[in-house]
Amino acid sequence: MAKSMEEQYQEENREVVIEAENLGVSFRSGTHTDDYKSFALKFLKREKDPEANKKFWPLRDLSFKGYQGEVLGIIGSNGSGKTTVCKMLSGILEKDEGKLKVNGRVSALFSLGMGFDKELTGRENAYLNGMMLGISKAKIDGFIQDIHEFSGLEQFLDRPIKTYSSGMKARLGFSVAAHLEPEILILDEALNTGDAAFGQKAADKMQELVAKAKMVILVTHSLKYARRNCDRLIWMDKGVIRAAGEPKKIVQMYKDSVPEQKPQMQKQLDIEKTKAKIKDRTIVKAENVGVRYVVNKEEFWALKNNTFEIKEGEIVGIIGHNGAGKSTMCKLMTNILTPDEGKLQLKGETTSLLGYGTGFNNQLTGKDNIYLNGMLLGIPKWKIHKDYEQIVDFSGIRRAIDKPVKNYSSGMQARLGFSIAATLQPDIFILDEALSTGDIAFKQKASEKIQEMIEMAKAVIIVSHSMGFVEKICTRAIWMDGGKILYDGEPEKAIQLYKEKYSVKKKARLKRN
Repeated sequence: MAKSMEEQYQEENREVVIEAENLGVSFRSGTHTDDYKSFALKFLKREKDPEANKKFWPLRDLSFKGYQGEVLGIIGSNGSGKTTVCKMLSGILEKDEGKLKVNGRVSALFSLGMGFDKELTGRENAYLNGMMLGISKAKIDGFIQDIHEFSGLEQFLDRPIKTYSSGMKARLGFSVAAHLEPEILILDEALNTGDAAFGQKAADKMQELVAKAKMVILVTHSLKYARRNCDRLIWMDKGVIRAAGEPKKIVQMYKDSVPEQKPQMQKQLDIEKTKAKIKDRTIVKAENVGVRYVVNKEEFWALKNNTFEIKEGEIVGIIGHNGAGKSTMCKLMTNILTPDEGKLQLKGETTSLLGYGTGFNNQLTGKDNIYLNGMLLGIPKWKIHKDYEQIVDFSGIRRAIDKPVKNYSSGMQARLGFSIAATLQPDIFILDEALSTGDIAFKQKASEKIQEMIEMAKAVIIVSHSMGFVEKICTRAIWMDGGKILYDGEPEKAIQLYKEKYSVKKKARLKRN
């Protein structure tokens, strides 16, 4: 895309922080980097990898610049090379060809909670992550209170990470990375599970960072967020840059490239609202359920006094702020947790997808992980074998299916995880933020699949921060806050009440400041 004279002038007169010239990175399939479990599985299967030792290039001939004082966004479909670029910029991957100059210390936050020790508290992880970024303990001491306040985790900061939802991990990860004075901050899908209020808070913080640091690089599938908060966008596709420039133009070009998409796609899914076919049979019944944790002899309730029923044929959305208790409720319904008080009855086998990539072995290929995840979900091997081609086709990542999952982006993991769980026809299907990193085309496809599944499954339960998704797809919504159900009923009403509460809180905060 040709640049205007104004754009050329601005670029020529700004300090270049990052400069990539004909950058390329390659991998070889079937190298010695596999772990013992991977080797054993391949040995037992007596498989010979036809792709063994074959070189492939996820990125090649990549050239771009990053400038002082900008928030540079990178968008593109799953598998386009966004994460690979970030790994090269942060020094995790070495380039195989081309030139790369990075003028500054890079702090990178790859997805949510990467580098967290689940047994340690949030506070302890803040220190651990800070020191991993090269920050001294004394300096972290000076910022820890700011990190605590910005994250909004309140008493959860001194509780183990294993009690956090994915959104709470995202809050903490961003708060640590953003407060420890990075020169160049890379955020790769790190805010996708955050609620809208925290997303805006993070956007304000990014602007503050570029004013006193060098630049921020933001990888996201949220086109609306990218358009609103980035100074410039790079659109990547299949390892190359398709276009770069003014966010509004680049977003429109990207949306126009997605087959059969309508311009309003980002505002609302191009799909009819789910028509309820609800039966009288109760599939999930909770009576006064509560979940309690004891940390350092201190007792707290992640859930308390929750009563609800889910009928056969319902698609139930669970919404709420980070830390509201949504993920804990899902863990109850999947038998990962048992209630400390009250009763929970499930009539059917539960298949859960708690976040993207849950249960994946990074050293194994996508193909091996299909079998591994299917068997973890209790599906017999013959059925997985029968449905294998359908899973791969639906995921849309056939080109990468024989490559290790460690080479997948978070979006590719989301695609594969959803495709496995959805194709294997569960009785009760639970999605906890599992589509937060999917691109717009796959979200459309997944939405249609969820509606189709209700003909086969007994119930579908979805945790999401996407209000549009819940309103269109769900037949009912539960709004949670502070471990309790505040509203259970029509999705539109639940969303209205949720938005009203947090808009009041935002106005109060702005008034105080």
